[in-house]
Amino acid sequence: MRKRKTSYNWYKLLMCGLVFFVIGGTAFCMAAESKESAEKKARIEAELAAEAAEAEKAAERAVEKAAEEAERARKESFSVKPGVPAGTLDPDLNEKIVYLTFDDGPSENTQRILDILKEYNAKATFFITGSDEEHRPLIKTAYEEGHSIGLHTYSHNYSEVYASEEAYFNDLEKVGKTAEEQIGFVPYLIRFPGGSSNEVSAEYSPGIMSRLTEKVQEKGYQYYDWNVDSGDGSGAGAEEIKSRSATERYSHVMILFHDSSTKNETVEALPAVIDYYRERGYEFRAIDRKSFVSHHAVKN
Repeated sequence: MRKRKTSYNWYKLLMCGLVFFVIGGTAFCMAAESKESAEKKARIEAELAAEAAEAEKAAERAVEKAAEEAERARKESFSVKPGVPAGTLDPDLNEKIVYLTFDDGPSENTQRILDILKEYNAKATFFITGSDEEHRPLIKTAYEEGHSIGLHTYSHNYSEVYASEEAYFNDLEKVGKTAEEQIGFVPYLIRFPGGSSNEVSAEYSPGIMSRLTEKVQEKGYQYYDWNVDSGDGSGAGAEEIKSRSATERYSHVMILFHDSSTKNETVEALPAVIDYYRERGYEFRAIDRKSFVSHHAVKN
């Protein structure tokens, strides 16, 4: 009887052992499988994260490349290129466009003008001089904010600039280098001191404007006059500037303003001028190769 009981006990122990072995083995397998599943999941997540990071980098590189190509194209378009046409004297009359143009800068007023333009999301064109070294970095600032940079004169001294054709182009080359130092190229846009219709030049070189208007275009430049004069060049106050700048005579309006340290009245009047044209459905654009070209009748 004792033997049977002992045998029975051993049987029970053996069965219990098998049960625990099966349960333990199952638990171990489940744990191992769970660990393997977690590791696999972690690997997949890491691979997906790496792929996403690489895709993001590739997208960033593509955006950077597109921006670089766009900037190269912009510089190419605005650079002096003999034989390449610039602008039209016969614009689309169904468009309503204002070209705000500022001569004589940069100056201590340039940043104020740029701030107003940014506030209104309006683009403009700056015909620069080389006289104010302190504010030259604002040439680059204006360009990077989407405005066009043109050449006006280095010295703005009529007796020097219009002494001869050689003197004019020496001055133009000098201000061109000033622009190139700031934006990396010499712009094709120019504005003659006094405009192409000035008669002061006749005091120094009779007939020079008739010759220069042809030669600058042969060299790849295009000159821009204006069809609206704000009057700030002759000392007009803010109210007169607003009045003289406002007109609906033209669908393509090119306004002459000045950007110098003495033109605070221009800065004061500018928001009202922009409001006037905005209310009448005009766009504000910087001059480019497709833009309207305003040419005066040459008088010398």
